Amino acid sequence: MRSSLDFSSWTSLLSTVLGLLLVTCLMMGIRLLFMQTVQKRRERENRQINERLKTLIAAYKTLGSSFTGTLSVSPLHLRDLRQNNETPPQPPAAASLNERRRRIRDAVEAALSDIILLGTEEQVELAARAAQDMVAGRPIETAALVTSLRGFIRDALDLEPIPSHLQIPSQGPARPNTGGAGGNRKAGEAQGSGGRSGTGAQGTGMGAGGLGLGAGLGSGLSTGTGSEDLTDRRS
Repeated sequence: MRSSLDFSSWTSLLSTVLGLLLVTCLMMGIRLLFMQTVQKRRERENRQINERLKTLIAAYKTLGSSFTGTLSVSPLHLRDLRQNNETPPQPPAAASLNERRRRIRDAVEAALSDIILLGTEEQVELAARAAQDMVAGRPIETAALVTSLRGFIRDALDLEPIPSHLQIPSQGPARPNTGGAGGNRKAGEAQGSGGRSGTGAQGTGMGAGGLGLGAGLGSGLSTGTGSEDLTDRRS
């Protein structure tokens, strides 16, 4: 350190100090630039990982939220159902069942599309195979794909693996609620709003009648008072 400093004169000492400060500032600037670059890259990777996990978790909930009932997905569309049914009128229970199957199929198709976009190689392979079976008109099961998604999500979140001795039942897609509770609630709300509107209209009519009666009485009174004044003046 002493060899790098020149104490022979003030000018040489000042130039040496300025050179050291310049080198230090340059090194600090390079370090800050490098740290900002690394930080931005980490933030971008974290955003990508978060979006990927969020999408795959949503796909897992769609494909594996059921343990009972029919765990396979029917690939039939509404046009296929109409072609298969020779009699156009259907009972309400069959129509509700067909609507539920249609909603399940649409949700599973969207989940398979997300997995093909953001899943691992194994998940993409399973999702592509399921999509091919659905296009071919064959029912599909999502248990293997759900197992792969569950293992990947737990590993990405640094969670402990599920014990091997624990037997988890086969999982199927979520069943949406298309029952009559929502329809009855909507009908009740519509009926209530209709009753409230009728009551409001009746109240408005009564108010208008009261205003007309008040106006008639007021005009009669004013007319009577005017005639009495004229009689008094003539007398």
